[in-house]
Amino acid sequence: MFSTILHPTDFSTSSKAAFQLACSLTRDHGARLIVLHVATPPAAAFAEGIVVPEPSLDDAVLWQNLRHLQEQESDLALDLRLAEGSADREILRVAEEISCDLIVIGTHGRTGLGRLLMGSVAEQIVRKAACPVLTVKSAPRREKIAASPLLSAPIAEPVMEPAVMARY
Repeated sequence: MFSTILHPTDFSTSSKAAFQLACSLTRDHGARLIVLHVATPPAAAFAEGIVVPEPSLDDAVLWQNLRHLQEQESDLALDLRLAEGSADREILRVAEEISCDLIVIGTHGRTGLGRLLMGSVAEQIVRKAACPVLTVKSAPRREKIAASPLLSAPIAEPVMEPAVMARY
């Protein structure tokens, strides 16, 4: 049974999918849902001294994005939070601070060079969190299949029989 669920969000498609699941779990368990966005502070530039560039999104816009999530789930009392710092460190800090029972986080599913360069916040959370972590990857975009002039219907995806699936 979960009493406190943490949903870190970056407002991406995968975060939206994770938010929907977190809301469902909150309803099912009568839990408290904390929605957290971690704003990454801008990097300092060194030229003839330290210059800190302006952040790309100000706090007002981030709070507006968080309140928009609350509007989508008006039947739930969400605890909205905004933090600044390293996303993985702040998520883990808040999770410990609130003694959460579950973290529901979206993952972008990057692989290869993209993952090497960007890192994976979700992976760090899975590795270091003291509680269970549920990662949610949004469904891949499906390209529309153009109907072939030789076919009267679009090509259907193959369906595996249960006996075949058991081997995988």
